[in-house]
Amino acid sequence: MTRLIHRHLHKTPPAAVCAFGMTIRDAEGHSYLDASGGAAVSSLGHSHPDVLAAMQSQLRTTAYAHTGFFTTDVAEELGERLAADAPGDLNHVYLVSGGSEAMETAMKLARQYFVENGEFQRRVFIARRQSFHGNTLGALALGGNEWRRKPFEPLLMDVARVSPCYEYRHRPAGQDLHDYTAGLLSELEAKINEVGAENIIGFCAETVVGATAGAVPPTPGYFKAVRALCDRYGILMIQDEVMCGMGRTGTLYAFEQDDIVPDIVALGKGLGAGYQPIGAVLARDHIMDRLRAGSGVFQHGHTYIGHAVAAAAALAVQKIIKRDALLSAVTVRGATFKRMLRTAFGAHPNVGDIRGRGMLIGLELVQDRETKRPFDPDLALHAAVKEQGMRCGLMVYPMGGTADGRRGDHILLAPPFIATETDLGEVVMRLEDTLERALASIRPA
Repeated sequence: MTRLIHRHLHKTPPAAVCAFGMTIRDAEGHSYLDASGGAAVSSLGHSHPDVLAAMQSQLRTTAYAHTGFFTTDVAEELGERLAADAPGDLNHVYLVSGGSEAMETAMKLARQYFVENGEFQRRVFIARRQSFHGNTLGALALGGNEWRRKPFEPLLMDVARVSPCYEYRHRPAGQDLHDYTAGLLSELEAKINEVGAENIIGFCAETVVGATAGAVPPTPGYFKAVRALCDRYGILMIQDEVMCGMGRTGTLYAFEQDDIVPDIVALGKGLGAGYQPIGAVLARDHIMDRLRAGSGVFQHGHTYIGHAVAAAAALAVQKIIKRDALLSAVTVRGATFKRMLRTAFGAHPNVGDIRGRGMLIGLELVQDRETKRPFDPDLALHAAVKEQGMRCGLMVYPMGGTADGRRGDHILLAPPFIATETDLGEVVMRLEDTLERALASIRPA
Protein backbone atom coordinates (compact mmCIF):
# COMPACT_ATOMS: atom_id res chain seq x y z
CA MET A 1 0.00 0.00 0.00
CA THR A 2 1.42 3.39 -0.99
CA ARG A 3 0.48 6.78 0.40
CA LEU A 4 1.86 8.53 -2.66
CA ILE A 5 -0.49 9.60 -5.44
CA HIS A 6 1.23 8.01 -8.41
CA ARG A 7 0.52 8.87 -12.05
CA HIS A 8 -1.44 5.63 -12.45
CA LEU A 9 -3.61 4.95 -9.43
CA HIS A 10 -3.94 1.19 -9.91
CA LYS A 11 -0.26 0.35 -9.97
CA THR A 12 2.89 1.43 -8.20
CA PRO A 13 6.00 1.81 -10.36
CA PRO A 14 9.20 -0.04 -9.46
CA ALA A 15 11.36 1.70 -6.86
CA ALA A 16 14.60 3.10 -8.25
CA VAL A 17 17.42 2.44 -5.78
CA CYS A 18 20.50 3.55 -7.70
CA ALA A 19 21.43 5.16 -10.98
CA PHE A 20 24.75 5.60 -12.76
CA GLY A 21 25.64 6.57 -16.31
CA MET A 22 22.83 5.39 -18.59
CA THR A 23 21.51 2.78 -16.13
CA ILE A 24 18.83 2.83 -13.44
CA ARG A 25 18.44 -0.15 -11.09
CA ASP A 26 15.27 -1.01 -9.16
CA ALA A 27 14.71 -2.64 -5.78
CA GLU A 28 14.22 -6.06 -7.39
CA GLY A 29 17.67 -5.90 -8.99
CA HIS A 30 16.45 -5.20 -12.53
CA SER A 31 18.50 -2.75 -14.61
CA TYR A 32 17.11 -0.36 -17.22
CA LEU A 33 18.99 1.38 -20.01
CA ASP A 34 17.79 5.00 -19.95
CA ALA A 35 17.34 5.87 -23.64
CA SER A 36 15.01 8.79 -23.00
CA GLY A 37 16.70 10.60 -20.13
CA GLY A 38 13.44 10.12 -18.25
CA ALA A 39 11.58 12.85 -20.13
CA ALA A 40 14.62 14.14 -22.08
CA VAL A 41 16.13 15.39 -18.82
CA SER A 42 19.26 13.41 -17.92
CA SER A 43 21.62 14.81 -20.52
CA LEU A 44 24.75 13.85 -18.57
CA GLY A 45 23.45 10.52 -17.37
CA HIS A 46 23.12 9.69 -13.70
CA SER A 47 25.52 10.28 -10.79
CA HIS A 48 28.03 12.45 -12.64
CA PRO A 49 30.72 13.04 -9.98
CA ASP A 50 31.41 16.67 -10.93
CA VAL A 51 27.76 17.69 -10.60
CA LEU A 52 27.43 15.88 -7.28
CA ALA A 53 30.57 17.61 -6.00
CA ALA A 54 29.25 21.04 -7.00
CA MET A 55 25.97 20.40 -5.18
CA GLN A 56 27.73 19.16 -2.05
CA SER A 57 30.03 22.17 -2.05
CA GLN A 58 27.08 24.56 -2.29
CA LEU A 59 25.23 22.76 0.51
CA ARG A 60 28.16 23.46 2.82
CA THR A 61 27.80 27.22 2.28
CA THR A 62 24.25 28.28 1.41
CA ALA A 63 21.52 25.79 0.60
CA TYR A 64 18.66 28.28 0.39
CA ALA A 65 18.22 32.04 0.56
CA HIS A 66 14.89 33.60 -0.44
CA THR A 67 15.29 35.90 -3.44
CA GLY A 68 13.08 38.50 -1.78
CA PHE A 69 16.01 39.08 0.58
CA PHE A 70 19.20 37.81 -1.10
CA THR A 71 20.93 36.76 -4.25
CA THR A 72 23.75 34.20 -4.27
CA ASP A 73 27.06 34.10 -6.07
CA VAL A 74 26.22 30.79 -7.72
CA ALA A 75 22.89 32.04 -9.11
CA GLU A 76 24.61 35.18 -10.41
CA GLU A 77 27.30 33.07 -12.08
CA LEU A 78 24.72 30.82 -13.72
CA GLY A 79 22.89 33.87 -15.04
CA GLU A 80 26.13 35.26 -16.45
CA ARG A 81 26.92 31.92 -18.06
CA LEU A 82 23.52 31.49 -19.71
CA ALA A 83 23.46 35.06 -21.02
CA ALA A 84 27.04 34.88 -22.31
CA ASP A 85 26.32 31.67 -24.20
CA ALA A 86 23.01 32.85 -25.66
CA PRO A 87 22.86 34.42 -29.13
CA GLY A 88 22.11 38.10 -29.65
CA ASP A 89 21.00 40.25 -26.75
CA LEU A 90 19.32 37.54 -24.67
CA ASN A 91 21.11 39.10 -21.72
CA HIS A 92 18.63 38.67 -18.87
CA VAL A 93 17.93 35.48 -16.92
CA TYR A 94 15.16 34.57 -14.49
CA LEU A 95 15.67 31.28 -12.65
CA VAL A 96 12.68 29.09 -11.80
CA SER A 97 12.08 25.50 -10.70
CA GLY A 98 11.12 23.75 -13.94
CA GLY A 99 9.76 23.94 -17.46
CA SER A 100 6.07 24.61 -16.76
CA GLU A 101 7.07 27.35 -14.35
CA ALA A 102 9.37 28.79 -17.01
CA MET A 103 6.51 28.97 -19.50
CA GLU A 104 4.22 30.64 -16.94
CA THR A 105 6.98 33.15 -16.27
CA ALA A 106 7.50 33.80 -19.99
CA MET A 107 3.79 34.44 -20.48
CA LYS A 108 3.59 36.87 -17.57
CA LEU A 109 6.75 38.67 -18.63
CA ALA A 110 5.40 39.05 -22.16
CA ARG A 111 2.08 40.41 -20.88
CA GLN A 112 3.79 42.87 -18.52
CA TYR A 113 6.00 44.10 -21.37
CA PHE A 114 2.90 45.49 -23.06
CA VAL A 115 1.15 46.59 -19.85
CA GLU A 116 4.19 48.77 -19.07
CA ASN A 117 3.50 50.51 -22.39
CA GLY A 118 -0.17 51.05 -21.63
CA GLU A 119 -1.33 48.36 -24.07
CA PHE A 120 -3.75 46.72 -21.68
CA GLN A 121 -5.86 45.22 -24.47
CA ARG A 122 -3.12 42.75 -25.38
CA ARG A 123 -4.25 39.43 -23.94
CA VAL A 124 -4.04 36.84 -26.75
CA PHE A 125 -1.29 34.32 -27.41
CA ILE A 126 -0.99 32.43 -30.69
CA ALA A 127 0.27 28.86 -30.42
CA ARG A 128 0.19 25.68 -32.49
CA ARG A 129 -1.86 22.52 -32.42
CA GLN A 130 -0.01 19.34 -31.40
CA SER A 131 2.29 21.25 -29.06
CA PHE A 132 3.05 20.97 -25.36
CA HIS A 133 4.15 23.80 -23.10
CA GLY A 134 3.64 22.42 -19.61
CA ASN A 135 0.99 21.15 -17.19
CA THR A 136 0.21 24.23 -15.10
CA LEU A 137 -3.00 25.94 -16.19
CA GLY A 138 -1.47 28.79 -18.18
CA ALA A 139 1.05 26.56 -19.91
CA LEU A 140 -1.61 23.89 -20.51
CA ALA A 141 -3.85 26.50 -22.13
CA LEU A 142 -1.02 27.58 -24.40
CA GLY A 143 -0.24 24.01 -25.43
CA GLY A 144 -2.16 22.07 -28.05
CA ASN A 145 -2.05 18.60 -26.48
CA GLU A 146 -5.74 17.71 -26.55
CA TRP A 147 -5.49 14.68 -24.26
CA ARG A 148 -3.80 16.68 -21.52
CA ARG A 149 -6.10 19.68 -21.96
CA LYS A 150 -9.49 18.00 -22.14
CA PRO A 151 -10.32 17.47 -18.42
CA PHE A 152 -9.38 21.05 -17.58
CA GLU A 153 -10.78 22.82 -20.65
CA PRO A 154 -13.28 24.99 -18.71
CA LEU A 155 -10.41 26.40 -16.63
CA LEU A 156 -8.16 27.33 -19.55
CA MET A 157 -7.83 30.74 -21.18
CA ASP A 158 -8.54 31.09 -24.88
CA VAL A 159 -5.55 30.81 -27.20
CA ALA A 160 -5.53 31.47 -30.94
CA ARG A 161 -4.41 28.29 -32.66
CA VAL A 162 -2.61 27.59 -35.95
CA SER A 163 -1.27 24.45 -37.63
CA PRO A 164 1.97 22.83 -36.51
CA CYS A 165 4.95 22.67 -38.84
CA TYR A 166 4.56 18.90 -39.23
CA GLU A 167 5.79 17.93 -42.66
CA TYR A 168 5.35 14.16 -42.36
CA ARG A 169 1.64 14.42 -41.59
CA HIS A 170 0.56 17.61 -43.33
CA ARG A 171 2.56 18.17 -46.50
CA PRO A 172 0.50 16.68 -49.33
CA ALA A 173 2.21 14.32 -51.75
CA GLY A 174 3.71 16.32 -54.58
CA GLN A 175 3.64 19.66 -52.78
CA ASP A 176 6.92 21.55 -52.82
CA LEU A 177 8.48 21.98 -49.36
CA HIS A 178 8.74 25.74 -49.89
CA ASP A 179 5.04 25.92 -50.77
CA TYR A 180 4.12 23.89 -47.69
CA THR A 181 6.07 26.29 -45.46
CA ALA A 182 4.61 29.31 -47.23
CA GLY A 183 1.12 27.98 -46.52
CA LEU A 184 1.86 27.77 -42.80
CA LEU A 185 3.14 31.32 -42.78
CA SER A 186 0.07 32.56 -44.66
CA GLU A 187 -2.12 30.83 -42.08
CA LEU A 188 -0.22 32.51 -39.24
CA GLU A 189 -0.49 35.93 -40.86
CA ALA A 190 -4.20 35.42 -41.45
CA LYS A 191 -4.64 34.50 -37.78
CA ILE A 192 -2.79 37.64 -36.70
CA ASN A 193 -5.09 39.76 -38.86
CA GLU A 194 -8.18 37.90 -37.66
CA VAL A 195 -7.37 38.48 -33.98
CA GLY A 196 -5.87 41.92 -34.58
CA ALA A 197 -2.17 42.49 -34.00
CA GLU A 198 -2.98 45.15 -31.40
CA ASN A 199 -4.62 42.44 -29.25
CA ILE A 200 -1.83 39.86 -29.48
CA ILE A 201 0.96 39.39 -26.95
CA GLY A 202 3.04 36.88 -28.87
CA PHE A 203 3.50 33.69 -30.84
CA CYS A 204 4.83 30.69 -28.92
CA ALA A 205 6.31 27.46 -30.28
CA GLU A 206 8.68 24.64 -29.45
CA THR A 207 11.68 24.90 -31.76
CA VAL A 208 11.65 21.10 -32.12
CA VAL A 209 8.30 19.70 -30.98
CA GLY A 210 8.80 17.29 -28.10
CA ALA A 211 6.45 14.94 -26.29
CA THR A 212 3.18 15.65 -28.10
CA ALA A 213 4.31 14.86 -31.65
CA GLY A 214 7.72 13.24 -31.18
CA ALA A 215 10.79 15.28 -32.16
CA VAL A 216 9.24 17.15 -35.09
CA PRO A 217 11.77 19.65 -36.52
CA PRO A 218 10.73 22.80 -38.40
CA THR A 219 11.03 23.02 -42.17
CA PRO A 220 13.94 25.13 -43.49
CA GLY A 221 13.24 28.84 -43.18
CA TYR A 222 10.02 28.44 -41.18
CA PHE A 223 11.14 30.12 -37.97
CA LYS A 224 13.10 32.83 -39.75
CA ALA A 225 9.91 33.82 -41.57
CA VAL A 226 7.93 33.62 -38.31
CA ARG A 227 10.45 35.98 -36.73
CA ALA A 228 9.88 38.42 -39.61
CA LEU A 229 6.09 38.23 -39.16
CA CYS A 230 6.38 38.91 -35.44
CA ASP A 231 8.55 41.95 -36.15
CA ARG A 232 6.20 43.21 -38.86
CA TYR A 233 3.15 43.06 -36.62
CA GLY A 234 4.82 44.09 -33.36
CA ILE A 235 4.21 40.89 -31.42
CA LEU A 236 6.69 38.91 -29.34
CA MET A 237 8.31 35.63 -30.37
CA ILE A 238 8.53 33.15 -27.49
CA GLN A 239 10.49 29.92 -27.96
CA ASP A 240 9.85 26.95 -25.72
CA GLU A 241 13.15 25.10 -25.44
CA VAL A 242 12.31 23.26 -22.23
CA MET A 243 12.92 19.91 -23.94
CA CYS A 244 14.96 20.73 -27.03
CA GLY A 245 17.33 23.30 -25.52
CA MET A 246 20.57 23.13 -23.56
CA GLY A 247 22.46 21.09 -26.14
CA ARG A 248 19.88 18.39 -26.84
CA THR A 249 19.87 19.13 -30.59
CA GLY A 250 23.62 19.76 -30.98
CA THR A 251 23.66 23.50 -30.28
CA LEU A 252 23.12 24.94 -26.82
CA TYR A 253 19.93 26.62 -28.01
CA ALA A 254 18.04 24.73 -30.70
CA PHE A 255 16.96 27.96 -32.42
CA GLU A 256 20.59 28.76 -33.25
CA GLN A 257 20.20 26.29 -36.13
CA ASP A 258 17.28 28.37 -37.44
CA ASP A 259 19.26 31.64 -37.41
CA ILE A 260 16.85 33.56 -35.17
CA VAL A 261 16.88 35.32 -31.82
CA PRO A 262 13.52 35.12 -30.04
CA ASP A 263 12.37 37.80 -27.63
CA ILE A 264 11.87 35.34 -24.76
CA VAL A 265 13.11 31.76 -24.29
CA ALA A 266 11.98 29.15 -21.75
CA LEU A 267 14.41 26.47 -20.53
CA GLY A 268 14.09 23.47 -18.23
CA LYS A 269 14.88 19.74 -18.25
CA GLY A 270 18.47 19.64 -19.56
CA LEU A 271 19.41 22.89 -17.81
CA GLY A 272 19.99 20.96 -14.59
CA ALA A 273 20.11 17.51 -16.27
CA GLY A 274 17.87 16.08 -13.55
CA TYR A 275 20.21 16.75 -10.64
CA GLN A 276 17.93 19.45 -9.23
CA PRO A 277 14.60 20.95 -10.29
CA ILE A 278 15.46 24.09 -12.25
CA GLY A 279 14.33 26.10 -15.25
CA ALA A 280 15.03 29.54 -16.63
CA VAL A 281 13.64 32.31 -18.80
CA LEU A 282 15.90 34.44 -20.95
CA ALA A 283 14.77 37.83 -22.24
CA ARG A 284 16.23 40.32 -24.69
CA ASP A 285 17.34 43.82 -23.76
CA HIS A 286 14.23 45.63 -25.01
CA ILE A 287 11.99 43.51 -22.80
CA MET A 288 13.79 44.35 -19.57
CA ASP A 289 14.59 47.94 -20.60
CA ARG A 290 10.86 48.66 -20.77
CA LEU A 291 10.18 47.15 -17.34
CA ARG A 292 13.09 49.04 -15.78
CA ALA A 293 11.94 52.32 -17.31
CA GLY A 294 8.39 51.68 -16.13
CA SER A 295 7.39 50.07 -12.84
CA GLY A 296 10.89 48.75 -12.14
CA VAL A 297 9.37 45.51 -10.86
CA PHE A 298 8.62 42.18 -12.51
CA GLN A 299 5.35 41.28 -10.82
CA HIS A 300 6.06 37.60 -10.37
CA GLY A 301 7.86 35.18 -8.07
CA HIS A 302 7.89 31.78 -6.39
CA THR A 303 9.42 30.50 -3.17
CA TYR A 304 12.17 28.40 -4.76
CA ILE A 305 13.27 30.59 -7.67
CA GLY A 306 17.03 31.03 -7.89
CA HIS A 307 17.60 28.12 -5.50
CA ALA A 308 21.31 28.02 -4.72
CA VAL A 309 21.84 24.24 -4.89
CA ALA A 310 19.81 23.99 -8.08
CA ALA A 311 21.88 26.81 -9.58
CA ALA A 312 25.08 25.02 -8.54
CA ALA A 313 23.94 21.85 -10.28
CA ALA A 314 22.94 23.68 -13.46
CA LEU A 315 26.17 25.66 -13.53
CA ALA A 316 28.18 22.44 -13.20
CA VAL A 317 26.19 20.89 -16.04
CA GLN A 318 26.92 23.86 -18.30
CA LYS A 319 30.62 23.74 -17.46
CA ILE A 320 30.82 20.00 -18.20
CA ILE A 321 29.07 20.41 -21.55
CA LYS A 322 31.64 22.99 -22.60
CA ARG A 323 34.71 21.33 -21.04
CA ASP A 324 33.98 17.93 -22.54
CA ALA A 325 32.92 19.28 -25.97
CA LEU A 326 29.56 17.53 -25.61
CA LEU A 327 27.77 19.68 -28.18
CA SER A 328 30.03 18.20 -30.85
CA ALA A 329 29.43 14.76 -29.36
CA VAL A 330 25.67 15.27 -29.63
CA THR A 331 26.00 16.19 -33.29
CA VAL A 332 28.24 13.25 -34.14
CA ARG A 333 26.53 10.65 -31.96
CA GLY A 334 23.10 11.94 -32.97
CA ALA A 335 23.89 11.37 -36.64
CA THR A 336 25.22 7.90 -35.80
CA PHE A 337 22.14 7.10 -33.74
CA LYS A 338 19.77 8.20 -36.48
CA ARG A 339 21.69 6.11 -39.01
CA MET A 340 21.44 3.07 -36.72
CA LEU A 341 17.71 3.60 -36.29
CA ARG A 342 17.17 3.93 -40.02
CA THR A 343 19.11 0.75 -40.65
CA ALA A 344 17.00 -1.11 -38.09
CA PHE A 345 13.61 0.48 -38.72
CA GLY A 346 13.81 2.27 -42.08
CA ALA A 347 11.90 -0.52 -43.84
CA HIS A 348 9.81 -1.60 -40.87
CA PRO A 349 6.16 -1.86 -41.93
CA ASN A 350 4.98 -0.04 -38.80
CA VAL A 351 7.55 2.77 -38.60
CA GLY A 352 6.42 5.65 -40.78
CA ASP A 353 8.95 8.32 -39.94
CA ILE A 354 12.29 8.70 -38.15
CA ARG A 355 13.04 12.34 -37.41
CA GLY A 356 14.61 14.85 -35.06
CA ARG A 357 17.80 16.76 -34.37
CA GLY A 358 20.89 15.69 -32.46
CA MET A 359 19.99 13.42 -29.55
CA LEU A 360 16.24 14.16 -29.77
CA ILE A 361 14.77 11.61 -32.15
CA GLY A 362 11.26 10.34 -32.75
CA LEU A 363 9.86 7.24 -34.44
CA GLU A 364 6.25 7.60 -35.59
CA LEU A 365 4.38 4.31 -35.57
CA VAL A 366 1.74 3.58 -38.22
CA GLN A 367 -0.50 0.68 -39.14
CA ASP A 368 0.17 1.30 -42.83
CA ARG A 369 3.31 2.99 -44.17
CA GLU A 370 1.85 3.90 -47.54
CA THR A 371 -1.24 5.69 -46.25
CA LYS A 372 0.34 6.75 -42.92
CA ARG A 373 -2.77 5.37 -41.21
CA PRO A 374 -2.33 5.29 -37.43
CA PHE A 375 -3.21 2.37 -35.21
CA ASP A 376 -6.61 2.37 -33.54
CA PRO A 377 -6.10 4.55 -30.43
CA ASP A 378 -8.09 2.04 -28.36
CA LEU A 379 -5.15 -0.37 -28.77
CA ALA A 380 -2.89 2.06 -26.86
CA LEU A 381 0.22 0.93 -28.72
CA HIS A 382 2.33 3.61 -27.01
CA ALA A 383 1.45 2.16 -23.59
CA ALA A 384 2.37 -1.33 -24.82
CA VAL A 385 5.73 0.02 -26.01
CA LYS A 386 6.49 1.48 -22.60
CA GLU A 387 5.47 -1.69 -20.78
CA GLN A 388 7.41 -4.01 -23.08
CA GLY A 389 10.40 -1.67 -23.03
CA MET A 390 10.64 -1.95 -19.27
CA ARG A 391 10.48 -5.72 -19.58
CA CYS A 392 13.36 -5.53 -22.06
CA GLY A 393 15.33 -3.31 -19.66
CA LEU A 394 14.82 -0.22 -21.83
CA MET A 395 13.37 3.19 -20.95
CA VAL A 396 11.83 5.09 -23.86
CA TYR A 397 9.27 7.91 -23.91
CA PRO A 398 6.25 6.84 -26.00
CA MET A 399 3.08 8.89 -26.41
CA GLY A 400 -0.31 8.63 -28.11
CA GLY A 401 -2.38 11.19 -29.98
CA THR A 402 0.57 11.98 -32.23
CA ALA A 403 -1.36 12.58 -35.44
CA ASP A 404 -4.29 14.69 -34.32
CA GLY A 405 -4.59 14.60 -30.53
CA ARG A 406 -6.36 11.25 -30.44
CA ARG A 407 -4.90 8.97 -33.11
CA GLY A 408 -1.28 8.06 -33.62
CA ASP A 409 1.66 6.78 -31.58
CA HIS A 410 5.33 7.66 -31.42
CA ILE A 411 8.47 6.76 -29.48
CA LEU A 412 10.70 9.60 -28.29
CA LEU A 413 14.40 8.89 -27.72
CA ALA A 414 16.72 11.24 -25.86
CA PRO A 415 19.87 9.43 -24.68
CA PRO A 416 22.44 11.26 -22.56
CA PHE A 417 25.15 13.23 -24.32
CA ILE A 418 27.73 10.85 -22.83
CA ALA A 419 26.30 7.81 -24.66
CA THR A 420 28.87 5.86 -26.66
CA GLU A 421 28.30 4.21 -30.02
CA THR A 422 28.15 0.88 -28.19
CA ASP A 423 25.47 2.26 -25.85
CA LEU A 424 23.40 3.46 -28.81
CA GLY A 425 23.75 0.11 -30.53
CA GLU A 426 22.41 -1.58 -27.41
CA VAL A 427 19.46 0.84 -27.35
CA VAL A 428 18.58 -0.01 -30.95
CA MET A 429 18.83 -3.75 -30.32
CA ARG A 430 16.55 -3.56 -27.27
CA LEU A 431 14.15 -1.26 -29.11
CA GLU A 432 13.78 -3.82 -31.90
CA ASP A 433 12.79 -6.43 -29.33
CA THR A 434 10.52 -3.96 -27.54
CA LEU A 435 8.60 -2.96 -30.66
CA GLU A 436 8.20 -6.57 -31.78
CA ARG A 437 6.75 -7.53 -28.39
CA ALA A 438 4.51 -4.44 -28.22
CA LEU A 439 3.04 -5.09 -31.67
CA ALA A 440 2.48 -8.75 -30.81
CA SER A 441 0.71 -7.79 -27.58
CA ILE A 442 -1.97 -5.69 -29.35
CA ARG A 443 -2.66 -8.16 -32.15
CA PRO A 444 -5.38 -10.81 -31.82
CA ALA A 445 -4.10 -14.25 -30.90
